[in-house]
Amino acid sequence: MNKATTDGVVLQPPSFSQGLNAWTRGDGVAGSDTYQGTATAAFVPADLDFSGCLEIQKTDATQKLRYMVETPLLPGCYLRITAKVKAMSGPLPTVRIAGRAGGSGGAHVSGLNETGNSVSLSAYGEIVEVSAIVGSGQRTGVDMVWGRGPCSAISGWT
Repeated sequence: MNKATTDGVVLQPPSFSQGLNAWTRGDGVAGSDTYQGTATAAFVPADLDFSGCLEIQKTDATQKLRYMVETPLLPGCYLRITAKVKAMSGPLPTVRIAGRAGGSGGAHVSGLNETGNSVSLSAYGEIVEVSAIVGSGQRTGVDMVWGRGPCSAISGWT
């Protein structure tokens, strides 16, 4: 079943070309600092590999990029979060998918694994896809098992 079609759930975040005010440098909750107007991030429309991309200069030990909208976690559904990244210069980073489990009223549900496996970039210009699956049950391939407590997720990569 396609939940995006049958229930009107929007799973795809907006393009970086639409502005960076929905993309946060923090945990993704309302009021988090965004990348909009920062000197260390910019939309690059002429990137040949991505037909436009977000370029971020790594300034923190753990650099975060999260879409600042809650994604509903529907019972029995699993959410795969995927990002494609490439390093252009500087130290080659390790990247991973991360999320924030949200309960009723947006409260954080603590004590859950909120990160996927890390992937080390090994070459400049190489496109690396990193992904993780969030779900309610322990199944093969599920990286973040959250049970039925959380009703939403804020996701991105770190």
